[in-house]
Amino acid sequence: MHALVTGAGGFLGRAITRQLLARGDQVRALARGKYPDLESQGVECLQGDVQELADVTRACRGVDVVFHVAAVAGLWGSWKHYHGINALGTKNVISGCLHGEVRRLVFTSSPSVTFAGRDQCGVDESVPYPTKWLCHYAHTKALAEQLVLAANGQHHLLTCALRPHLIWGPGDQHLVPRLLERARRGQLRRIGDGKNLIDAVFVENAAEAHLLAADRLTPGAPVCGKTYFISNGEPVNCWEWINELLKLAGVPPVPKRISYSAAYAAGAMLEGLWTLLGRTDEPRITRFLAAQLATSHYFDISAARRDLGYEPRISMAEGLERLAPSLR
Repeated sequence: MHALVTGAGGFLGRAITRQLLARGDQVRALARGKYPDLESQGVECLQGDVQELADVTRACRGVDVVFHVAAVAGLWGSWKHYHGINALGTKNVISGCLHGEVRRLVFTSSPSVTFAGRDQCGVDESVPYPTKWLCHYAHTKALAEQLVLAANGQHHLLTCALRPHLIWGPGDQHLVPRLLERARRGQLRRIGDGKNLIDAVFVENAAEAHLLAADRLTPGAPVCGKTYFISNGEPVNCWEWINELLKLAGVPPVPKRISYSAAYAAGAMLEGLWTLLGRTDEPRITRFLAAQLATSHYFDISAARRDLGYEPRISMAEGLERLAPSLR
């Protein structure tokens, strides 16, 4: 098939692109930067911004499926910035699909769209959106997800959304590197009682789930108009897993602890101060980060197994083995 991948230069976008190329699909990429390495692999690279409807419409012409991966992540920044890329950008992608007569759209969402700062233990896709949001990222991704699901069935467009949780693996430039950087600076603290369990997903598993979803987006299929949690299906102790990563990188384990209530209060205080000062850099702790590091959040992926045929091929243990050389 002929696929468009938005955000193809990012961590997950590259993994999806690799897997598409490996099975012989034709790939077009839409990204703000230039990626000669992708072009050398036969990817048709278009430079553009999802916030520009003309760029998106041009990129959607003549493709069979769109993988909309592009987004702005993070825990701090202006509403305009997050809303413009995550929500309005997704609205443009839907419009581009409709104008370009694209038949399938797979959207990369996030489990954070359901996170309200409390434990989520084995929850499935029936869990509702929260009524209050702890960060703009989660809020705008939820808005985008709802737009994608509502677009299912419009002018023969079939859509679905995937919620991969804590994507990690070789080539990651965000999750693991940021953990290591904070640990090396002595800025990492164990928040809460240290017993919380979390889900994560190895990047190749997350990418494969996207291809499976695209292949199953056919008229009348149960995938159409649905959203799915995607993880390795192996909940791990959050702080034990972090310490395993640190050990592989030759960094001592996290030595100090702070209570959840204290960390949450500190996050609220810093958010208020950053707002007052107009600062755009990310505070050391936020309410959302404190909640994520202190609570359990793991998910029931039986719907993805049933409807997508998804089965994590690379276990958490094997993933660590694959990641280890880059950490050393």
